Amino acid sequence: MAELQFDLLKTDEHSKARAGFITTDHGTIETPIFMPVGTVGSVKAVTQHQLNQEIKAQIILGNTYHLYLRPGTDVLYQAGGLHKFNGWHKPILTDSGGYQVFSLAANRKIKEEGVVFQSHIDGSKHLFSPESVMDIQRKIGADIIMAFDECPPAGCEYKYATDSMKLTHRWLDRCFNRLKEQPEHYGYSQNLFPIVQGSTFRDLRTASAEYIASKAAAGNAIGGLSVGEPEEAMYEFTELCCDILPANKPRYLMGVGTPWNILEGISLGVDMFDCVMPTRNGRNGMLFTTKGIINIKNKKWHNDFSPIDEGMDNETSNYYSKAYLRHLFVANEILGLQIASIHNLSFYLWLVKEARKHILAGTFTSWKKDQISLLKTRL
Repeated sequence: MAELQFDLLKTDEHSKARAGFITTDHGTIETPIFMPVGTVGSVKAVTQHQLNQEIKAQIILGNTYHLYLRPGTDVLYQAGGLHKFNGWHKPILTDSGGYQVFSLAANRKIKEEGVVFQSHIDGSKHLFSPESVMDIQRKIGADIIMAFDECPPAGCEYKYATDSMKLTHRWLDRCFNRLKEQPEHYGYSQNLFPIVQGSTFRDLRTASAEYIASKAAAGNAIGGLSVGEPEEAMYEFTELCCDILPANKPRYLMGVGTPWNILEGISLGVDMFDCVMPTRNGRNGMLFTTKGIINIKNKKWHNDFSPIDEGMDNETSNYYSKAYLRHLFVANEILGLQIASIHNLSFYLWLVKEARKHILAGTFTSWKKDQISLLKTRL
């Protein structure tokens, strides 16, 4: 059992992009990396075999809030943790549930002790505190666990952002203290990542990043972005945080985002990303491809028998035609949702792998510039 290790191989000469390795007890992750979101222990419409063999995911996410409500921590503990419960034997990261609580604004109350919220399933009341969230994540058993934080809404006032940040810092200290009292259950290391908050105020973001950096955690996360602020602000505060967070630890930008968001984030020094966009947009017929964005429901694809995307080496994307995939969507056939999800996730993993190649080759900046204009093209 060993604490998470980060080995930095190379930093790009013309940007802050980095390539490295994260080593956990469940395997090694090549960075920069995109992490498919498996909210309830399942990446929607995709099997673990497909994630492993075809999409080539190296780490996936689970969510504390959702797994706590269903199937419940007792079931997960009896199973021996989430890895054994869902059959995914590579690294797992669990979000603490802070963002889900943020999204339940009408049904929750924040106080010093924690957050009282109503279940979206049956309306029952629950309390999430830093201590209970650490206990839940111990039982879920992820390799990387997130601190319990408050995510302030975009555009909030300075006083709210200040109070929220200070609360997040106090909760972080309680998270660390609880983990010292409660050892791991399953014989492998769990690693706590603190989360930088501070909304879109430079002094608060600076103070929060400095506080988080002082904790010398195994890795660090940047939260509270991609919640409605302009893209330019997201990049500004991502860069500010990356410049303060230690270079010898992985940096995780939470909940971001589009393919071009990810490339820009990589150029600013981020190592880890997650987002529901590839699967959610895929289920609605939006495909991200090496040539641009496709709305597969459009009539123009009804007799296009070319592969979904020949630009990457992926069985699903090379095998099925655009016309066939459009037919599945028009016919409301569930296979269409699966094919689109597999394709989009494969594209995201292909994109970060290509970014890594170009960082190591010293060609990242010029490649990124060409890619971003291409990726935004509507086909």
